[in-house]
Amino acid sequence: MEFLNNLIQKIERKHIVIAIGVVIALSLFIYIIGALGPSEPKLVLVGTIPDNEYDPQEWGKVYPLEYESWKKTQDPRPAGKSFYKKGWDTDKIIYDKLSEYPFMALLFKGWGFGIAYNEPRGHWYMRIDQDEIDQSRTKAGGVCLNCKSPYMDALVKQYGNSFYSMKWQDAIAKIPPKHKDLGATCIDCHDNKTMGLKINREAFKKGLAKLGKKEYTRQEMRILVCAQCHVTYNIPKNEQMQSIGLEHPYEGSSWGNISIENIIKLIKKNANWGEWKQQVTGFKVGFIRHPEFEFFTRQSVHFNAGLACADCHMPYKRVGSFKISDHNLMSPLKDDLFACLKCHPQSKERLVKQIKEIQDRTISLLLKAGYHEAVVAKLFERIHNQFKDTLASDPLYVQAKDFYLEALYRLIYMGAENSIGFHNPEEAGRILGDSIGFSTKAEGLLRQLLAKKGIDVGQSINLELAKYLNNRGEHKLMFKREQEFKDPFGIVEKTVPRGSMGL
Repeated sequence: MEFLNNLIQKIERKHIVIAIGVVIALSLFIYIIGALGPSEPKLVLVGTIPDNEYDPQEWGKVYPLEYESWKKTQDPRPAGKSFYKKGWDTDKIIYDKLSEYPFMALLFKGWGFGIAYNEPRGHWYMRIDQDEIDQSRTKAGGVCLNCKSPYMDALVKQYGNSFYSMKWQDAIAKIPPKHKDLGATCIDCHDNKTMGLKINREAFKKGLAKLGKKEYTRQEMRILVCAQCHVTYNIPKNEQMQSIGLEHPYEGSSWGNISIENIIKLIKKNANWGEWKQQVTGFKVGFIRHPEFEFFTRQSVHFNAGLACADCHMPYKRVGSFKISDHNLMSPLKDDLFACLKCHPQSKERLVKQIKEIQDRTISLLLKAGYHEAVVAKLFERIHNQFKDTLASDPLYVQAKDFYLEALYRLIYMGAENSIGFHNPEEAGRILGDSIGFSTKAEGLLRQLLAKKGIDVGQSINLELAKYLNNRGEHKLMFKREQEFKDPFGIVEKTVPRGSMGL
């Protein structure tokens, strides 16, 4: 027995010695490798991109997978995937927003948006679309390039503020011919040396400075590079109604809290932000453009969860053995919810159903707000035609006008935002509900005003929409009845009867 114990102890000592030797050898090996190798990982580049390189093809020589992905933005999307934002699908139909929302033709009568207002076709066409649409839409001049061409800031630096008011065709002629049709591209979002995200629009940098936030995380930058274009701004005008700049309505707001109330307050405060005259009412008003940034960051569910635009519209995808951020931007609906399913364990069918429910509710509210506002506009028209300016100082008139504008700006905001409420469903309901409330109150005040003059306008007001929808612009655009959106809940026609629409 003692013999066996001695044998076991010898074996254990032998194993300990071997183990110690192995540890020493490994430590020595690691030390030698560490001394000879780099102290930290290094980014290996297969090429360099020169400063101020606008050509995406040159960037594509270094990042070919992302470049090929970006080029696909010119391709039509699968038809039948999206309910309300069809854009540029395989049916090759360009959808007319004035036919989708007939009340817009009445409310926007007086400038380009009341003539031609199409659903966007995507990034590849963002500059091309400006040449193909009715040219009344480009009367603002060179300022229109701010969200359309990567050359905008370079041209403003070269020609100064006069570039904003430069005639459209003259402004386009300043872009190198090779890139005249170039829309958003690599240089808009990336630093050419590090590929880090950067903001390329000086006007937007000035706007952000008003929010009081000086530093942004990488995830926040994945919002801001998109916000360079998916953002609202105002175009100040001089006495000749020429564009003299570009301003973001952010004074008094903060990061995550750019409210529609504050935007409206600033539009009312700055008289030179009145960009056009609404023909039906004669009111000089401002405008609100594609406010995806403001709407999404107003404490939406996905924003509060830490998501950025790129998470949903540029999801990471596997290409061979590589993982890239997909630069073929599109609605997740048209990508079969590839991005959504990465976070949500529910079935695709259930998620699609939820999206449709959100958008159905938003569309219903948008149509109600739009048609109620159109009724008020026609009441103002009647008052102006019959009494000219004699009622302008009446308290009922003054209050009705203020309510009308409050409703109008909320309506424009939600009509221009490109998610049909999905980017922030709760905020969509709040804004459109308030719009309906303001327009309803304005209608009541105007009816009281007319009643004081002994006029009964009747229960329904004829909107005469066909007059505004047909024979629009140089191409004599007509109402496309098959594209019109109807209230999925059938409520609109109970308050604004179909027969009174004049379609």
